[in-house]
Amino acid sequence: MLDNLKGKRVVLASGSPRRRQLLGGLEIDFTVRLINGIDETYPDGMAMAEIPKYISRRKAEAYVPTMASDEIIITADTIVWADGEVLGKPRTPDEAVSMLRRLSGRTHQVVTGVTVLSADRRETFACVTDVTFDTLSEAEMQHYVADYKPLDKAGAYGIQEYIGYIGVTGISGSYFNVMGLPVQKLYRVLLTF
Repeated sequence: MLDNLKGKRVVLASGSPRRRQLLGGLEIDFTVRLINGIDETYPDGMAMAEIPKYISRRKAEAYVPTMASDEIIITADTIVWADGEVLGKPRTPDEAVSMLRRLSGRTHQVVTGVTVLSADRRETFACVTDVTFDTLSEAEMQHYVADYKPLDKAGAYGIQEYIGYIGVTGISGSYFNVMGLPVQKLYRVLLTF
């Protein structure tokens, strides 16, 4: 369906297996290329939806020096927003459980910023999804963190895993955005490249 991409090489600039799976669902050929050590900090006081957009642009800029003229680079960054602050990737299991306690019985936002970059164009957008959790027991949270080790996930959870099965009572917006890549919106943007 994305015939406009013929003659282009699509590059997913992400090590996330979930993003690879989701982009693969668009039935396009792509390769994965990683540059390690890209600075993912952002200025204080930045609005919720601007944070992942800023970081995805920063990631895209790191690829410009080595980008070929026929390439389309896709970068993304996902944050969990709760109580007016970002819940990033937890550093320890205890921090992961603490994050889940903050999300338990409440609604939070998952925001993904995506940048699509070619030799002559750059487009950045954000997608916001509201996710509501049931009240989780301490045992459920401890089990999830011990068995699923969500230290590589913003907000310490993957909606497609156990905690999502037992804990998510409502979602408003893109499910795939919560997994890390709003593929429906990305598809519409890729149609214009």
